[in-house]
Amino acid sequence: MLTATVSSNGQVTLPTEILIALGLKPGDRIVFIKMENGNYAVVPRTHSVKKLNGMLRRPAQKPVSLEEMDQAIAQGAAGNDRS
Repeated sequence: MLTATVSSNGQVTLPTEILIALGLKPGDRIVFIKMENGNYAVVPRTHSVKKLNGMLRRPAQKPVSLEEMDQAIAQGAAGNDRS
């Protein structure tokens, strides 16, 4: 687990491993996205919106169970998809 400390003026120095994983360089901007579970995702602002696809739940889309996912995968693999 990686940690960082917030300074008295609210600044955080990201661990080198995080900087490398996100491809961040000095001067790059990051975005904090609040997830449905209350946690936040940190995303480089340089990424396109398309790369965020799938991170957030669509409010109109009902959640599916693991069993439903497994069934959809099996149907797709067998060529029995509904499309």
